[in-house]
Amino acid sequence: MKKIIVLTVFVWSAVSCGVIGSLNSNTSIKPHDRFVLGQNQHGKFRTYLKNEGVTVLKIFQAPIAGGSYPPILVNPQETVQVKTDKNTALVIENTGNEYASVTLKVKGDLNLGMTYQQP
Repeated sequence: MKKIIVLTVFVWSAVSCGVIGSLNSNTSIKPHDRFVLGQNQHGKFRTYLKNEGVTVLKIFQAPIAGGSYPPILVNPQETVQVKTDKNTALVIENTGNEYASVTLKVKGDLNLGMTYQQP
């Protein structure tokens, strides 16, 4: 009985802290706009991203303290995995003239701010 209580407490703690679980989203991005994930203080996270649209997406990481990493271009129907450091935003930019559609599965720290912005 004691083992069951300890296991229950461990599982509940893991789920509430975001250790187990993920954020799943299908996001639309206006032409020439950006979707920014994690422009706040947070821990590391990993994103599995699929470009579901017909335009090329430009993906880059931007530490909230300033600067940015080199971009990755994601072609239509292409899937990538991006590991993002703590306190770093993942920026997804629609480079085309049509709406973009992207499927996201995020694991790790899920305390992430989300916003749209123009480049």
